[in-house]
Amino acid sequence: MTSAASKQQYTADSITVLEGLSAVRKRPAMYIGSTDVRGLHHLVYEVVDNSIDEAMAGFCDRITIKIHLDNSVTVRDNGRGIPVDIHPKEGRPAVEVVMTVLHAGGKFDSDTYKVSGGLHGVGVSCVNALSEYLEVTIDRDGYRYHQRYERGVPVKGVETLCESDRRGTTVRFRPDEEIFETNQFIYDVLKKRFEELSYLNSGLTIEFTDERSGDSETFFAEGGIKQFVRDLNSGEGGIHAIIYGSGSGTGDQENIFVEYAIQYNAGYKENFLTFANNIRTKEGGTHLQGFKTALTRAINTYIQASDLPKKLKIKLSGDDVREGLTGVISVKIPQPQFEGQTKTKLGNSEVAGLVATLCYDHLMTFFGENPKDAKMVIEKAVDAARARDAARKAKELVRRKGALGDNSLPGKLADCQSKDPGESELYIVEGDSAGGSAKQGRNPSTQAILPLRGKILNVERTRFDKMLANKEVKALITAMGAGVGEEDTDYEKLRYHKIVIMTDADVDGAHIRTLLLTFFFRQYPGLIDRGHLYIAQPPLYRAHSSKFEKFIKDDAELNAFLMNRIADDIVLHGNNGVTSTGEQLKQLLKVIENIQNKVAEVDNINVSRDLFLTLLDYPVRLFPENFEEERLNGFGSFLSERGYDVRTEEEVDEVERRVWLVFEDQNGSRTRIGNEFFNSKLYKQPFIAMDDIRKMFGGLEFTAVRKDAQVQLPTIFSVLEHVLLEARKGISVQRYKGLGEMNPEQLWVTTMNPENRVFLQVTVDDAQEANDIFEQLMGDRVEPRREFIERNALSVQDLDI
Repeated sequence: MTSAASKQQYTADSITVLEGLSAVRKRPAMYIGSTDVRGLHHLVYEVVDNSIDEAMAGFCDRITIKIHLDNSVTVRDNGRGIPVDIHPKEGRPAVEVVMTVLHAGGKFDSDTYKVSGGLHGVGVSCVNALSEYLEVTIDRDGYRYHQRYERGVPVKGVETLCESDRRGTTVRFRPDEEIFETNQFIYDVLKKRFEELSYLNSGLTIEFTDERSGDSETFFAEGGIKQFVRDLNSGEGGIHAIIYGSGSGTGDQENIFVEYAIQYNAGYKENFLTFANNIRTKEGGTHLQGFKTALTRAINTYIQASDLPKKLKIKLSGDDVREGLTGVISVKIPQPQFEGQTKTKLGNSEVAGLVATLCYDHLMTFFGENPKDAKMVIEKAVDAARARDAARKAKELVRRKGALGDNSLPGKLADCQSKDPGESELYIVEGDSAGGSAKQGRNPSTQAILPLRGKILNVERTRFDKMLANKEVKALITAMGAGVGEEDTDYEKLRYHKIVIMTDADVDGAHIRTLLLTFFFRQYPGLIDRGHLYIAQPPLYRAHSSKFEKFIKDDAELNAFLMNRIADDIVLHGNNGVTSTGEQLKQLLKVIENIQNKVAEVDNINVSRDLFLTLLDYPVRLFPENFEEERLNGFGSFLSERGYDVRTEEEVDEVERRVWLVFEDQNGSRTRIGNEFFNSKLYKQPFIAMDDIRKMFGGLEFTAVRKDAQVQLPTIFSVLEHVLLEARKGISVQRYKGLGEMNPEQLWVTTMNPENRVFLQVTVDDAQEANDIFEQLMGDRVEPRREFIERNALSVQDLDI
């Protein structure tokens, strides 16, 4: 066999073992970053990245990802399939080695994968170790193979299932609820990642389906990163043709591939995304550093060498040439050096010089061949330089007027007497009415009040100089006293170490709070990092009578208050004579409340409330794999009596067989539920809770007795409704919408008194994720906001219209 041909072989010999799997379940965060929702998504990325590596190697053009109702995930590709032959050193099938041995995979064999995102090879073995179960199905060499693992341990050996004319790998796993704080995948987060991958691998089709909600997307970007930039700029519109370039190194760098695409728009924000081996390098790295150098140098060189008007012949800085720039740079490297397994910054020093050289040469060629486009780019950069100079002058003006003397502070600011920032608090309140109450109700020695008139500027869509011209923003900057701008902010001069956003509990208040958070995140990130920014939590309700007054922060606390108030006065009788009152009754009501919340969630997966409650009423836990047996045992007749007909449907795709239950009501309306539903928390938790209630009280019907008055309650939900109604008798419950509805004393007691108040401290767990959210919801592009609203519209609980 020739050397070239041998490089195309992907066999057990290609799998290199570095060390055995250990301690992953004990210290999962060491391997996947965290056990919160980010770590949960990282599991999916690790499995998908293996399929992407097959695509980059030229053996895969389709990847399918599905989230099932039980929050298991299936990832399927049409690549070569993981080898199943016996590993020469381990003496086990290669797929078992890949799945159970840390640092084992084809990524370390440079002949198997020229480039790969899976740097450490811990990926899929970590996913296996952190999953309740993982099943791998492999189609290769004319046969289908299968193996199942539970918490990383093979249940049995690799089985040969049947002959197969397809090829590829299918991995299905369910994250272990014992490990992860949440097992709920977020569709939008995963969708964004898969969309990026389709742009970075032109010609690759990625199908993504969320069976929980019915959402489905297919990503295919034949135009690659040029199409990526075009779509990123769809809201603004580019001012010139997209500039695209690609190339490889020479000599020792011949296997490094670089491609970039850029386009300027009429806006002011820089939006530049960087990738290395398809991994989003959120913190940039050497490839970004090289491109910035190339762009600044190319534009300045062209300005000096060309016959441009004198007004354009000025020296431009890096910030000037990147204003309004949308771009993507992607590098493929055989031996990438990332910061940690979560891969947020590229560290290969050789990449900076290569990117700088390749991009500079290409940009100079483009400018020379397209003088009109070059002039537009330079005019844009020169305009940015002038605006930056205007902003500098405006900033100096703010700084001059922002001296610490009281006479220079904004007139609307009611300052505090203390000059010690450590004990001083600044309340930013909405409107003059709330401002008046806050000023009268505060402690003037340590609490300052700054009322804002209307909604402040959205700084996400505004140039720096325009922002500084805004009266409300200028008053806020001056009151804080720390300066403004990345280079000129001095947090040591901050006049208050608690800056508190205090807005109304309505839609306008939420909007103002979001605008303020955008301002602080963009202009004062260090203020958040130092823990100085807070959000006040004024109460939502006031419960009162002639004898008492109580302020209540939200709906959950209101229900808890009402339950506490009435629990000792009501005795609940079950069918079997068991009674519940006092503390026992409160616990029961909380369980019913949790069931009610699960019932509300079911609406999002297109299962009607009536059908779901019918399924929960059936006293035997359902397992679809035994469905025919269960139907004979009475489930079919149970449903028939309640107006439903049920049958099974098998769905056999190219790899797996799945069971669906199809329910049809008397109106002919059909509901199709996959077998995963009955293994999901959505079904299991309320079923177990209702089953416990059924066993304890001899059924789900009750009699409530209060002061010799009896009420028959046919369902557990009528129990909750009845108790809450009884608890409201004799008191008034007022819902606040605005701070101005409270008198100064009430505002002090509930929201500003350090002994009683509740503050939320603003923190940033993931700066890149926060950045993306602000861009999505507050930026120039309308489409992402529209998609966000459409996706979350059904989840809104309180809407003021």
